[in-house]
Amino acid sequence: MDEDLIEKKIGEEDIFDGCLLHVKRDTVELPNGKTAVREWIRHPGASSVIPLLPDGRVILVRQYRYPVQKVTLEVPAGKLDAPGEDPMLCAKRELAEETGYTAENITKLATIATTVGFSNEYIHLYAAEGLTSGKQHTDDDEFIHVVKVPLKEAVEMTQDGRIFDAKSVVSILMLAARQGIFK
Repeated sequence: MDEDLIEKKIGEEDIFDGCLLHVKRDTVELPNGKTAVREWIRHPGASSVIPLLPDGRVILVRQYRYPVQKVTLEVPAGKLDAPGEDPMLCAKRELAEETGYTAENITKLATIATTVGFSNEYIHLYAAEGLTSGKQHTDDDEFIHVVKVPLKEAVEMTQDGRIFDAKSVVSILMLAARQGIFK
């Protein structure tokens, strides 16, 4: 059906191989037979989790994000540590590390592609309930404040721009829709 849209890789080059990101430059044959260059980032993938407390508040994390030069409010998240890692295990790990909480129930909300124009990153989005608090144990290079916000207020924050991180916006709106707060 969409065969006339497919590009065929005819060459590839590694531009940069970092700890997290791997920059590639591929030469492709376009559907019309011409060639073009596609620069893109290979990413290992990630998981995020939106924890919901019994009183209707969600647990978010406030942290400084260097690429955007801002302190952001986000759902807890992190990259998959190994090829083939179960995304749900990653979500559980990130929940415990960043917030100190563990969850009795974790359910999948969706899998999203973050920036399809230049990256192959997928983030697996989860919701967590039946929470038990514990001790936060962030990585040595992570500085995170845990914030509890009513879900309805979190929805408002996605609407007025106070929450602008894509995985967080999607997670909040999907959870709110499931809870009947936002349709």
